[in-house]
Amino acid sequence: MFPFVKLTDNIITLRPYEFGDEIELHTAVQESLPELSPWMTWASERYTRNVARDFIAISRAEWSNGSLYSFAITDAVTGQYLGGCGLSHIHPVYKFCNLGYWVRTPQRGRGIAGRAAKLAARFAFEKVKLIRAEIVIAEGNEASKRVAEKIDAHYEGILLNRMTVGKHILDANMYSLLPSDFGLVASL
Repeated sequence: MFPFVKLTDNIITLRPYEFGDEIELHTAVQESLPELSPWMTWASERYTRNVARDFIAISRAEWSNGSLYSFAITDAVTGQYLGGCGLSHIHPVYKFCNLGYWVRTPQRGRGIAGRAAKLAARFAFEKVKLIRAEIVIAEGNEASKRVAEKIDAHYEGILLNRMTVGKHILDANMYSLLPSDFGLVASL
């Protein structure tokens, strides 16, 4: 639906995953399992290079049909892989999406996730023409909550039984970003 693009703030770059990223993606997931696995079902010891390769293929296909925009977060200067960010669960009628992010463990604490979330949200509003990006964070995931708060996402409350991680049913914190947060006007 929307052509592949690169987004940057000159500190980080968001780009669609490319064939060949599977080694870095796999390495980043494996080194970050203690931080990721409590919150993301896909983050497990079973995340192999083949799983990473399949994810890349699926994410590129879904990008092409406008149902998922999954970005690799890279260093804008060196190109080093830093993590992932994406717009998923895009609702074609109500014009909103889920905005998710993660940063590999050695790169955490540098503001990368917040930068990525803001770039992805602006893309959602300017290019995909969405009117809302939701950041749904499992209760207890303090690192992701700090990111949402630092980027001034709107806190909307706790959603009961909103998500599952593995065999756990979890409540979630709902945050949102709107076009007006970026000086943009929502339009249909």
